[in-house]
Amino acid sequence: MGRIFETRKHTMFARWNKMAKVFTRLAKEIAIAVKAGGPSPDSNPSLRRVLQNCRAANMPKDKVESAIKRASGQDQQSYDIVLYEGYGAHGVPMIVETATDNPTRTVANVRMHFKDHGGNMGATGSVAFMFQRMGVFRLDPAGLDLETLELELIDFGLEEMGEGSGEKSEKQIIVRCAFSNFGQLQAAIEARGITPISAESEYIPTTHVELPEAQVTEVMALVDALEQDEDVQRVFHNLA
Repeated sequence: MGRIFETRKHTMFARWNKMAKVFTRLAKEIAIAVKAGGPSPDSNPSLRRVLQNCRAANMPKDKVESAIKRASGQDQQSYDIVLYEGYGAHGVPMIVETATDNPTRTVANVRMHFKDHGGNMGATGSVAFMFQRMGVFRLDPAGLDLETLELELIDFGLEEMGEGSGEKSEKQIIVRCAFSNFGQLQAAIEARGITPISAESEYIPTTHVELPEAQVTEVMALVDALEQDEDVQRVFHNLA
């Protein structure tokens, strides 16, 4: 009985730890969006996008409001988005997106994570050519005429549209565009009365690699270590 309790306790702790990390990432995105376009989502599409993602992550309203308030203050920390590139174990290419107020600290930590998990940090451009930066929208399919929507959105930069699933395995529609068309596609989706579940920029690999399970475990250990770093926002790789 005690062992079962400890297992549940560990699982709950891991879940809360992951949730806290997501909320920290979103709070930084709020800070960056507010600094760039102000605290009103009505006139700040970037902030509106982040708030959609906050709702999708079930971030408490008081935490969201507190983050906006802090971001509007004169003493708010200023974060810069910095990308790092490298190869994990077994030559898996990775792009590490960070939001940092201290790049010296961040680059040292990212390099340490790569080294400790059998990888190597590379120079700028060493793996970026294997990825395409895209705008990615996740939509609730309920009530949507997908064929009509796809035809309408092509004129606003739609490149890919298909079915996917969320973290809880709920059905979603994944819409992708070149990042240069992110703003106009976001506006076109909203103009049709559709509120995306989430809207992000992501680095999509142009090809995928399959590895044996043991090697995948080694690669994912690096991904996990990077994602736990306080400065890291997201990690992209090309594992299938």
